[in-house]
Amino acid sequence: MTDTAPAHDPSPLLSKQPPGGSETLARLKSHQGVLYTAALKHLEQSLPWYRALNPDERAALGLVAQKGIASFVGWYERPTSPQWVLNDVFGAAPTELTRSISLQRALQLIRTIVEVVENRVPELAAESEQIQLREAVLRYSREVAFAAADVYARAAESRGAWDSRLEALVVDAVLRGEDTDSLRSRFAAVGWKSQSGIHVMAGRAPDVASAHFVAELRRAALRYAHDCLVGIQGERLIVMLGGIRENGAAGFSRLAELFGDGPVVYGPRADSLRATTDSAQAAFAGLASADAWTQAPRPAAADDLWPERVINGDPLARRALVEHIYRPLEKAGNGLVQTLTSYLALGHSLEGTARQLFVHANTVRYRLKRVCELTGWDPLIPREAFVLQTALVVGRLEDSPPL
Repeated sequence: MTDTAPAHDPSPLLSKQPPGGSETLARLKSHQGVLYTAALKHLEQSLPWYRALNPDERAALGLVAQKGIASFVGWYERPTSPQWVLNDVFGAAPTELTRSISLQRALQLIRTIVEVVENRVPELAAESEQIQLREAVLRYSREVAFAAADVYARAAESRGAWDSRLEALVVDAVLRGEDTDSLRSRFAAVGWKSQSGIHVMAGRAPDVASAHFVAELRRAALRYAHDCLVGIQGERLIVMLGGIRENGAAGFSRLAELFGDGPVVYGPRADSLRATTDSAQAAFAGLASADAWTQAPRPAAADDLWPERVINGDPLARRALVEHIYRPLEKAGNGLVQTLTSYLALGHSLEGTARQLFVHANTVRYRLKRVCELTGWDPLIPREAFVLQTALVVGRLEDSPPL
């Protein structure tokens, strides 16, 4: 018999298949149970992964095999009937199937069942009808293979859409600062494993932020981190990175290239899920203030934008300047605050500061070096001196008595 239907549309082949002989059909009907039992036994013997499944998973696959054999018998009896194999064979267990085994294993399952039926063709059909029965089995197995691929494609689309929604919910929960238990539950739902080394990047989303773009961004991020979540909120793009590797700094620069135009800011390292909210808030506060620093790098660290964030009314930056710069200098004593104040006020002049404080210039140098060691900010660098000066202003306002 000659196939005239196109390869992409196998359904016409079914309608052109001639009806089976009555004797062969009767044997098929009477041997359904035998075929089913033989198929399960063959699965146990030939597929090691099938033996490793739990009873519920094997039962789901057994149901698929049973329906496949029964559907084939019905089709062989009435090949012109409009049967839709997807519903006939997989309708009862598509979810269980896709959770239990991969598409490759599903096709192995189909191939094994086909082998069982083919091996029993001599028992099921007279010699004159055996070729016809073998052709019918092969054509029907192709239909089932198409149906299996369709099941997995639909499941993948559904799973991808659900994962994207779940990912967006996790990002939103972090930004809103949900309680730790709730955050832990949401992170677990998306397969997040990192408990430390978490950073949040924020910037403008590209004009066309398609699913392909998100997949590309995630692939790039996973080169530098163990976990990654991507969220798009209007024009904003948020990327959460967990378990940053040693080349994390290079990762920030690489990922910034995938953002849209404008500044990109990453928050400070968070070593707990709860602290992730602070990293996210710092990143967004930095993003809102980044335009004030025209020489800001891309991406910029949110902590490097402390002065601009304070001026823009960010309480996190104000507290950070006091806790990380002003208090350590005040506690260290030895005239560090006074020396730094004079140095900044006198236009970064070592000699002028030494004359005002009645000390040697080397003493000024030593004290400024101690400032850098205690705070991590070097007063000899103009930008970092601006950060230190802002910290002095904020710290003094913090200590000023209420009026």
